[in-house]
Amino acid sequence: MSSPAVSPPVVALVAEDEFLLRMEAADTLADAGYTVMEVTTADAALRYLEDKDGIDLLFTDVNMPGDLNGFDLAREVAERWPEITIIVCSGAMKPEPGDLPAKARFIDKPYSATLVQRILREMQAA
Repeated sequence: MSSPAVSPPVVALVAEDEFLLRMEAADTLADAGYTVMEVTTADAALRYLEDKDGIDLLFTDVNMPGDLNGFDLAREVAERWPEITIIVCSGAMKPEPGDLPAKARFIDKPYSATLVQRILREMQAA
């Protein structure tokens, strides 16, 4: 008898500088079935993506310390890794035209786990 195929883990990278918000996002994504990696800046997220393969979702805040903000990171990821799903969130600002790549989604903070999971389902169905 052959054993059933095991699907690879679905991996999310969370970029959020505020500890409690990062933990909440990680928990929400873990509940949705993701293996979650966490970083505290957009710069660290970019370095992580350059060093590792297998990231399926980028979930990023906009305002973080460092050279890049979440919009910069989203555009860079969309250009270099177009297969990665991107969700950008902020409680301080809204995207202007050109801030977000075409396939990325924006979520206002504070957000609910239900909203995040609904958006993930919508993005996967698209």
